[in-house]
Amino acid sequence: MLLTFAVTALVMIMIPGPDAALIMRSSLAHGRVAGMQTMLGGVLGLTVHAAAAAVGISALLAASPTAFTVVRVLGIGYLLWLGVQTLLASRRPVEPLAASTSPTGHVRRGLLSNLLNPKVLLLFVTFLPQFLPTHGETLGSALLLSGIVAGLYVLWFTLYNVLVDKVSTLLRTAKVRRRIERVTGVLLVGFALRLAVQ
Repeated sequence: MLLTFAVTALVMIMIPGPDAALIMRSSLAHGRVAGMQTMLGGVLGLTVHAAAAAVGISALLAASPTAFTVVRVLGIGYLLWLGVQTLLASRRPVEPLAASTSPTGHVRRGLLSNLLNPKVLLLFVTFLPQFLPTHGETLGSALLLSGIVAGLYVLWFTLYNVLVDKVSTLLRTAKVRRRIERVTGVLLVGFALRLAVQ
């Protein structure tokens, strides 16, 4: 049962989404450390959702159309804002890697991306409960499964970040970095619009 959960969770984590776009952008444009900082923010966002799900807060949010709509609208707005900011950044002069790295900025982007993503909320409300025991205390099991999701997230995106960094070692020219910013901006806006119409 745990193996089934872990494999399914890993497949869901590997599906391209805002996390992958943000981590790729950070790593390609600002270096591997920036990609890891963005990933750290993402796993912190997952941890908040996991804790909220374990104590029942996420279920209350998902059950309330108004609360869920607020999370959804905030998520759409944040992705749009990120996408537009990234597109605007692609028009400015490219800074050296060291000068353009802001640890708190990268962590914050990853954190808010997951924190305001209603799909992550639904992951912990609809998918995770299917693997909880039907009788007795479930908090310990919920925390264990949430820990597995967080661990797989860190494992996958660490590998992803290293691979992106290896491939991009020779691609960090100003021209390529501007293109990376543009592509990422378009992807983030696309994710926001897809979220809006779902």
